[in-house]
Amino acid sequence: MADLSGTPVTLILLVLNVFVSGYAFFVDPDLVSRFSFRPRPIIEDKQYYRFITAGFLHGGLGHLAFNMLTLYFFGPLLEARLGAMMFLVLYFGSELAAHALTLYYHKDDYNYSAIGASGAISGVVFAFCLYRPFAMLYIFFAIPMPAIVFAVLYVVISIYAMKRSQSGAQMGRIAHEAHLGGAIGGVLLTVLLDPESVQIFIGQVQSFLGSIF
Repeated sequence: MADLSGTPVTLILLVLNVFVSGYAFFVDPDLVSRFSFRPRPIIEDKQYYRFITAGFLHGGLGHLAFNMLTLYFFGPLLEARLGAMMFLVLYFGSELAAHALTLYYHKDDYNYSAIGASGAISGVVFAFCLYRPFAMLYIFFAIPMPAIVFAVLYVVISIYAMKRSQSGAQMGRIAHEAHLGGAIGGVLLTVLLDPESVQIFIGQVQSFLGSIF
């Protein structure tokens, strides 16, 4: 199990997400409508706080558990590498990137609403992929897949789902724009915060290719 004693930001984010989402589940469900990500109130009423508050609310216990388990496994590794403040920038920067892309695609949709930390979590996972592209991830805790393969599939599926959704197809209640925006934000921010991450990534790719050829 991960030791969170040396990674206070990850610990605080876990506690805040569980507390706020739990409060909305069991005490005040109205928090969702008041603080979810809704493009029209943001544009018309300048409710910019929704860019952040939506990330602490979740659609159910399963949604919360999946995001928090992912943060629990990947957050400490990134925080230990980047430091507390830069990890904080990575997390919230990825969330802002996720919601910025979502706002662009849904700016005219008066009914659109989204919640969840998935955009921020996507940024954290993709940052990890820069440092350890060939680490084995277990998708849904069962399917083994190298991180770099997961990253490519994640982007391809997100783009495909976004195009299908734009064409009118029903793609479920998944914020694919937020996933893609968070992933892009996570990679760009990691490169800006820690330029050495690029050399680490290239070095691991070269080493992998050298072991094959």
